[in-house]
Amino acid sequence: MDTTPDRPVATTPDPSHEPATAEASRARTSEVEPPEPGGSSRADEAAQEDEGAGGGPSWWHRDHPTFTALSGFFTGLLFLILVPGVYGAVLNAMVAYDTAERLFPYVLVALLVPAVLLVVPRTRRFGRYMALGLVSTAVVVLGVGGLVLWILVARG
Repeated sequence: MDTTPDRPVATTPDPSHEPATAEASRARTSEVEPPEPGGSSRADEAAQEDEGAGGGPSWWHRDHPTFTALSGFFTGLLFLILVPGVYGAVLNAMVAYDTAERLFPYVLVALLVPAVLLVVPRTRRFGRYMALGLVSTAVVVLGVGGLVLWILVARG
């Protein structure tokens, strides 16, 4: 049983399925919403252009839950890797090696950043995922380091 038609069917494209352009986006928003009497700020206009430009995802600017979780996790990962390294390099460049070695434990003060993010209600979710990134990175680095050290010692 063949369900294909004998002759091609001509269809007209639905205008709602066309790719979004900056001009089309501006035209749709001006048709739907009347301009505010006080005018809009430059930041609002830039945000509207960013949302419509290139048909990219506009949810990046709306605090999407996945975006907050991913950015918090990877911020924690980078925080744990970069902050002690940059702090040690700056100390080593500015002071003598012995002084830098003595001052290096003060990098732990940087852990106040995720602690403050966990306390403030507005940033609590981001801080939670940042702490998860910090802890999981530390567990992986210490676990792999311990495993490699154990293998090296066991082989003699």
